[in-house]
Amino acid sequence: MTPTGWLERDGLRLAVHDAGGSGLPVVFQHGLCGDARQVAEVFPPDPAFRRLSLDCRGHGASEAGDACSIAVFADDVAALAETLPGPVVLGGISMGAAIALRVAVLRPDLVRALVLVRPAWDLRDAPPNMAPNAEVGALLARLDPDAARADFAAGATARKLAVRAPDNLASLMGFFDRPPHQVTARLLCAISADGPGVTAAEVTALRLPVLVCGTPEDAVHPLALARRLAARIAQSSVVVLPPRGRDRPAHMAALRSAIRHFLKEL
Repeated sequence: MTPTGWLERDGLRLAVHDAGGSGLPVVFQHGLCGDARQVAEVFPPDPAFRRLSLDCRGHGASEAGDACSIAVFADDVAALAETLPGPVVLGGISMGAAIALRVAVLRPDLVRALVLVRPAWDLRDAPPNMAPNAEVGALLARLDPDAARADFAAGATARKLAVRAPDNLASLMGFFDRPPHQVTARLLCAISADGPGVTAAEVTALRLPVLVCGTPEDAVHPLALARRLAARIAQSSVVVLPPRGRDRPAHMAALRSAIRHFLKEL
């Protein structure tokens, strides 16, 4: 996906994707090892909204550099939001949701509403649901991609996910083909061990509309976690989406509909 512009940060060029238009600015972030294409797929096409995304360091067209954390990624997103007429709606998928939550807590002046899709963190660093990502990262760090793939596919985690959450397994297997492999390994290990770096009291103190979208049959993004996170925020609502692994088109359609309805109500 070709960037529409660049954000310069710490000597790095970070790719900005701006759908343009005069609609409500919505900065929406991808998940771990994703990029702006993931956002474009889930975001409702509507001229009332101006979709923007930043490829995080080491993702998409952005340079990697040495820093790799949710806090650093959140600072980059806040820098993008500062360039827009604000405050903006901020959202994200999985890691993107953690980034959005951190920015909302630390920079409330920039954020008027939140959209948290399939969150993988509530408050803790290294939540157990992120262990499969960390396992893939560790294998890629010490083995060549083909050997790492074979090792993971033969292991207990892959066998378990094949039954409980085949969509998660498909995503994890895709990481073995993501170049450059050492950057992928570093991202998976570092971010899986990380967290949004905010406290329960700070999240509970949020006073803004929040949409939380979760789905069953997702071991990496448990629906129970999404509900716990929403329960901490007074002005939150939860939408349960169809399982992505069973019917991806229905899942995507429901997600676009939920986001569109939430934004129209602001």
